[in-house]
Amino acid sequence: MITFETLCVRVGGVPAEEIQHWIDSEWLRPEGTRGHYLFREIDEARAILIRELRHDLGVNEEGVPIVLSLLDQLYASRRQMLRLREALSIPRENELRSKLRGLLAMMPD
Repeated sequence: MITFETLCVRVGGVPAEEIQHWIDSEWLRPEGTRGHYLFREIDEARAILIRELRHDLGVNEEGVPIVLSLLDQLYASRRQMLRLREALSIPRENELRSKLRGLLAMMPD
């Protein structure tokens, strides 16, 4: 876990007030309360992504939550697919598992 101050340094090139705005807008969701925030590694990665969206790619204020929501959905779907793949890799056979394997084999990558 890292502090707000450490996050500001690691994100780089973004004023602390702007990062606070990201928290107030719920683009970042640290643990703790204002003045006592703690950030996980994933929060740092998300902050860097937000900086890239805003500063490098020019995504406007209204577009950021849309992009973040779509990425969150994409990553959630990816996690579900990985769990499904893991469940299907269990050696036991049954009819449902066989049908799912067949359906997944027909899907394009």
